[in-house]
Amino acid sequence: MGRPPAHTPDDFIDAAIRLHATSGPRSVTMTAVAAEVGARSGSLYHRFPDRPSLLAATWLRTEHRFQRAFLARIDADPTAAGIVDTAAWTVDWCREHHGEAVVLHAGVRAFDPHTWSDEARARRREHAATRTAETTRVVRALCASTGRSREEVLLALLDLPIAVVSRHLNDGAVVPAGTTALVRRACGLVLSG
Repeated sequence: MGRPPAHTPDDFIDAAIRLHATSGPRSVTMTAVAAEVGARSGSLYHRFPDRPSLLAATWLRTEHRFQRAFLARIDADPTAAGIVDTAAWTVDWCREHHGEAVVLHAGVRAFDPHTWSDEARARRREHAATRTAETTRVVRALCASTGRSREEVLLALLDLPIAVVSRHLNDGAVVPAGTTALVRRACGLVLSG
């Protein structure tokens, strides 16, 4: 029986996220990721055969984890108060998961999706279709439960928190703690009006 691997695929993805967050997408090379983890290059290549497969895994895992947590949050309380709480949660998540927030803020194009395998591109399309369907479902339910328009719900739930965190992420800064209260107040005003 062989010994267990010293490094998991998640270790390498986490390293790619750290490198991307601190030095940008071009810093995510196979050599740099292996060095960041303290692994031999062969260990990395055993899990990810090339840079495009690592970039795909980094994007797909980050997007999937955020989306799953976001939907669980709003599904738990599909009310006006739940919208405010979820918008605030988004800001907190971006602060607590700065590297992942930088990845999502950069957008999929920073991860060269045109170089990904057919399988990874198919997964990306599946993620996008799921995200669109789930967002549509959630927004419809929230409009029905709150009596607010689609635009009001989208502004409070998505647009405001994204705009606020983007300003800080553009500067390479961690989202300040006071930002959460600001988003809560702004979302509350949108939904009360």
